[in-house]
Amino acid sequence: MTAPSITDVIFDFCGVVIDWQSRAALAGRYPADLVDRICSDDDEFGFFDYEDRMDHGEALAEVLPVVERDHGRRIADIFKDYITRYDDALVRLLPGSEQLMRDLKAAGYGVWGLTNWSRETIHFAFEKFPQLEDILDGTVVSGVERKFKPNSDFYELALRRFGINADSSVFFDDTEKNVAGARAVGIHAFRFTDADQARRDLISLGVRI
Repeated sequence: MTAPSITDVIFDFCGVVIDWQSRAALAGRYPADLVDRICSDDDEFGFFDYEDRMDHGEALAEVLPVVERDHGRRIADIFKDYITRYDDALVRLLPGSEQLMRDLKAAGYGVWGLTNWSRETIHFAFEKFPQLEDILDGTVVSGVERKFKPNSDFYELALRRFGINADSSVFFDDTEKNVAGARAVGIHAFRFTDADQARRDLISLGVRI
């Protein structure tokens, strides 16, 4: 039996479409050594964990008392400042990603967004890069839905919301576990490294761009 043709392509945001750099929102405002500690892979102050809680649907007002309990008032204030100026962390659109999405759109494919992102900060992405509103046919956001990658129910919700089928869709994410989550529900999925590789991945599935 012939596999269905690809009709739709779904993109994660950070690390795929948007260059997100937490350091960019902190550098120059706080001592360099403190910024290094906050942004290190060890994540000493848990910023990424707290942000993850917001991506899962918690509000900043719910998370801040936890930050203060764990690390004190100063770190809580810095985290609040970071979230308040979250657009500073959205450095640019990654090279080639916008053109890839535009090429898909021009060729008649559905182009969608699926992101783990806080409901309180997602507006920054569309305000800073308004072209996303024009390119994307729709976006599903974890913090709004209180569902998130890599859980199957989040992908299934997105498919229903977009009105598309898993076996005729492709998903790109920069995190392997999220790629695996998409594949688990039958979506073709690839780990994103750069737009050129993503284009080759799509062509390998018969996408004409």
